[in-house]
Amino acid sequence: MNKIFDVGDIDVQVFANLSRSFRPGQKQKRINVDFPDWMIQGLDKESNRLGVPRQSLIKVWIAERLEGLRLGDTV
Repeated sequence: MNKIFDVGDIDVQVFANLSRSFRPGQKQKRINVDFPDWMIQGLDKESNRLGVPRQSLIKVWIAERLEGLRLGDTV
């Protein structure tokens, strides 16, 4: 396995089980949010365009917004 990784010819992620992976120090908490239909349609359109799940897109957008607020961006 080390040789495969060192050579770099193969994506070693195919050997990893990422279904139980997590980021240390970032405990997950489930919430429910209701969105109007037009927002869901827009989210689905953009998530399909990017090839990512809707939930991932929402998380990224919220994280970007919170980071901007933390840095003092006025958006």
